[in-house]
Amino acid sequence: MKKNQLFLSLLIIISTSIFAQETPKPATSNEKNTDKFKQMYDLLATPNMYRTASGTPGPEYYQQQADYKIDVELDDKNTKLYGSETITYTNNAKESLDYLWVQLDQNQQSRKSLSPLVESNKTDPAVDVARFSRKYLEADFDGGFNIEYVKDALGKPMTYTINQTMMRIELPKLLKYGEKIAFSIKWNYLINNYTLDNGRSGYEHFDKDGNNLYILAQFYPRMAVYNDVEGWQNMQFWGSGEFALPFGNFEVNIT
Repeated sequence: MKKNQLFLSLLIIISTSIFAQETPKPATSNEKNTDKFKQMYDLLATPNMYRTASGTPGPEYYQQQADYKIDVELDDKNTKLYGSETITYTNNAKESLDYLWVQLDQNQQSRKSLSPLVESNKTDPAVDVARFSRKYLEADFDGGFNIEYVKDALGKPMTYTINQTMMRIELPKLLKYGEKIAFSIKWNYLINNYTLDNGRSGYEHFDKDGNNLYILAQFYPRMAVYNDVEGWQNMQFWGSGEFALPFGNFEVNIT
């Protein structure tokens, strides 16, 4: 009798332990659910006419298109970039648009950028005195976009609002399904010294050779994504993170 009771007690304990291990712990708002067998229901959009339950495109699936004609000039002496572009944007969504969002990622280097307020990086205790002085004691570097103009296809100024790394352009009339709009942007900006801030792009000067090496990313204003899940993807760029971009064709001239 005692053996049977002991056996039942052990069976209950083992069953409870197994059940506890198999039941995934729900993730709170401050942690990720790392369960290896976690279902993806909360990560995928609800199946509809735009996408199937398997995640493949549905019969109403669409993607917007942005085509670019870009002219940029590198001023090596003053480490500055000048650029102009014409963007032809095609609305393939069934709804009409009354404004556009353009990404200005380079504004993360602006003197007015809020990026330092959201950074969690600590100062390297091994940084040399000269670099520390250039980075923290000298005048703040201002490397954001200087937008000279935003004009429509007829050369008329368009109304726009810049909010940190995003720019909203108001359209003179609704951009309906299947329609295109062409507009132009002219800009310039100072190129940051990569050796001081380790950004995604910039230049490095070589004293021995007397020249600069440039690696330039996000150097032009570019269209934000518009889709059926989120509408406009207009989140700010604080220095890290990746973004999707609409498909399109590029014609670029560099001097």
